[in-house]
Amino acid sequence: MDSYGERFTIEANSAQGLHFLIVEGRAYPGIADEMKVGASAALKAAGATFDVIAVPGAMEVPVGVAMALDTDKYDGYVALGCVIRGQSNHYVSVASESIRALAELAVVDALPLGIGILTVENEGQAWTRARVADGDRGGDAARAALALAALKAKLNA
Repeated sequence: MDSYGERFTIEANSAQGLHFLIVEGRAYPGIADEMKVGASAALKAAGATFDVIAVPGAMEVPVGVAMALDTDKYDGYVALGCVIRGQSNHYVSVASESIRALAELAVVDALPLGIGILTVENEGQAWTRARVADGDRGGDAARAALALAALKAKLNA
């Protein structure tokens, strides 16, 4: 167990027939790529298929999810991004508003949405959380989306 808590497990091939969307903020390309690797691996292990779309940064991730809702193509969503503290308060606004908007979308629309927006002090912390061998927050976000999709299916059965 790390400082994040216990890792939620998803049974292999438990999401056969489900299709997800990964929306990734690309402000920090290397970190975004690593988080996408973790999210993709978790979705594949569960047997889900998925698409990936890229947006400029964390603030645009909720907009990407909201736009995708109109398509009715997806059973769940994985939101990935990274906000690193800078020299101004801009970090606080971007971090809190991107996560707030995603949480609001998830609750209002009852979305199976895994939120993987890193909010860190520096790039080293971001890599520790993003790296699949360490924090694997991309994988955690995908597992959250998978768990919520399974819960939604169970409640609708």
